[in-house]
Amino acid sequence: MRQRTRKMIGTAGLVLFVIVYAFVSMLVAIAILPGRPEWQHLIYYMVAGCLWAFPAMPVIKWMMRPDPPQAT
Repeated sequence: MRQRTRKMIGTAGLVLFVIVYAFVSMLVAIAILPGRPEWQHLIYYMVAGCLWAFPAMPVIKWMMRPDPPQAT
């Protein structure tokens, strides 16, 4: 698979993942944060805002892999 194709698939996948992740993070926050102090809200959103990057890293590495050399 060429790098250009991997980038298109990876970008679409990451956009979909971030949308779903944001929705799930919001639902979790609604379930566990009501009535809690504001500092706990801050910590939750800081952690949730950074966690999405860990599953995205392998996808980005895969997208950036160079194309294999072509036989001429």
